[in-house]
Amino acid sequence: MKAAPLLEQLVFDKDKPHAAALYVDKEGRAIVWTLEPHQIVHDHRVPESPFYVVILQGHGWFSGADGKEERFGPNTLLVFETDENHRVRAENERLVFVGFLHGAPGNVSDKVGGEIGRGEV
Repeated sequence: MKAAPLLEQLVFDKDKPHAAALYVDKEGRAIVWTLEPHQIVHDHRVPESPFYVVILQGHGWFSGADGKEERFGPNTLLVFETDENHRVRAENERLVFVGFLHGAPGNVSDKVGGEIGRGEV
């Protein structure tokens, strides 16, 4: 078993949302996202996987395929379907969430990455 604290040593970028790979292997990815107040992750989609989001800290506005923004905060799980367009906008506070994806198409080897994979936590 591997484990990592999720709210320690967070990195925020004043100019854009920050994504850090917590764990990556050929079976999936866990990515910690940090946004400063009012930062936006613009519309995008994940064509090869559903995208599961667990909000850890702060509040933000999330939209899915219908484009309708809804406000969510800590202890919330959001599920975006495979290839579903989605967008995130932080409120007037820092926003931290973890995104989980199935598979990592670019990782065709048994290589393991991210902070947990490198044993950095």
